[in-house]
Amino acid sequence: MPRVALFVTCLVDMFRPTVGFATVKLLEDAGCTVEVPEAQTCCGQPAWNSGDRATAAEIAKQVIFAFEGYDYVVAPSGSCAGTIVKDYPQMLDGAWRKRAEALAAKTHEVTSFLVDVLGVEGVEADVPRLATYHDSCSGLRGLGVKAQPRKLLASAGTTLREMEEAEVCCGFGGTFCVKYPEISDSMVGDKTRNAADTGAEMLLAGDLGCLMNMAGKAQRDGRGLEVRHVVEVLAGMTDTPAIGEGSK
Repeated sequence: MPRVALFVTCLVDMFRPTVGFATVKLLEDAGCTVEVPEAQTCCGQPAWNSGDRATAAEIAKQVIFAFEGYDYVVAPSGSCAGTIVKDYPQMLDGAWRKRAEALAAKTHEVTSFLVDVLGVEGVEADVPRLATYHDSCSGLRGLGVKAQPRKLLASAGTTLREMEEAEVCCGFGGTFCVKYPEISDSMVGDKTRNAADTGAEMLLAGDLGCLMNMAGKAQRDGRGLEVRHVVEVLAGMTDTPAIGEGSK
């Protein structure tokens, strides 16, 4: 039984804890022992993307120290997992680089971990809804996450209707949306229009930053989309309000 450390991510912890609980359910259903290291912090991506290499490196050391004792590290985020896998080895030198490379080798985005590492063929949930899926930049281009969530969604009875430019950035991009708000707003407007044009009920993705960006724009433009993290559907946890909605 693999001992898995859940990297919760800051956005999930602060804005959408149900994503963390859904991830734990999926991992436990797949036979994992899941632990949540209390010493975990931000992965350091905002500092790294802003050019603050020293701060990013110090954060990376803290994450490595907290997580390196587990069999695997799993995150409900291609963005944070990608930072650990792709960026940590670039941040550090010497012995710390070797420890970063070892942690990177056992760190995975959650749907990739279920399908590619554990060989999961399907989930127990039954969610016969019509959805469309946004491929986040870090998950798709950094970690090769594309087929894995689609395979698991099909097993849950969820029908996907692909939108135009599903692989194009939604305009969030971490600090990009802060540095270039007009460009970001235009990009997310294109994304939510393409999603709504499919006629899907739900807009799904695997990164909460993208989802919050898209949910906000969809609401402001009256798109009528139910925006959710993919793990909430895969775990059958769709009875909670969608992202950006108030309490039911």
